[in-house]
Amino acid sequence: METPSIDLKQARIVLETALLASPEPLSVAQLRKLFDEELDGDLLRRLLEELRQEWEGRGIELVPVASGWRFQTRPQYQFVVDRLNPQKPPRYSRAVLETLAIIAYRQPVTRGDIEDIRGVSVAATVLKALENRGWIEQVGHRDVPGRPGLYATTRQFLDDLSLRALSELPPLEDLGSLLERLPGLADGSAAPAQAGDEDGDEISDANDGSDDDGLIESVAESGDGEHSIAAEEPTADGMENKSDEAASESVI
Repeated sequence: METPSIDLKQARIVLETALLASPEPLSVAQLRKLFDEELDGDLLRRLLEELRQEWEGRGIELVPVASGWRFQTRPQYQFVVDRLNPQKPPRYSRAVLETLAIIAYRQPVTRGDIEDIRGVSVAATVLKALENRGWIEQVGHRDVPGRPGLYATTRQFLDDLSLRALSELPPLEDLGSLLERLPGLADGSAAPAQAGDEDGDEISDANDGSDDDGLIESVAESGDGEHSIAAEEPTADGMENKSDEAASESVI
């Protein structure tokens, strides 16, 4: 395809401006709308890669995540930014951590699957907290009597972990320590359990050794600990692999 006659330096400035100004990741499809001329996807990705290299060595980095591209604080400098708005480290109950881990690594799963793996009832408040956080959602129903809902993680979950796809999930034992860097669950992580949840209102730091051990054991007992994904993984440009008009876009 013939390369458009475009000022590449100016194009990088346009991309940089849009990405710095956007509060959310921008997909390749969205970024192409910034230009009057039709830009080849490969050229746009090359410009993004060049822009990422330009920001090497700074406290801010340009990264591709599940929903697209975004600028973010480098992890090693996050503590400096946190001084502007000091917050206590998020605290997650064992029920929340284990439920999230089961969904992330064994998705799609039903509430009954989660309860079978954990060996205790799952309080509705736990699932609601994860849904409110934007980390899980119902993606369908299992074709069995009662048609129970199937839960899977969301693109927001991947974005918050700075991941592009489920295949980039860290080892199970590292999930807790990764989550503790994120804002806590709103209106849910410390909520008292409903009747039948044996975890009660037990709250502990996400990197507490005993909780992580229980989390790993619970998921490992259900299989090999690898996420067995039946649904299509989201692509890096922020589009699921569905037959829509933008599904063929790719961010990297």
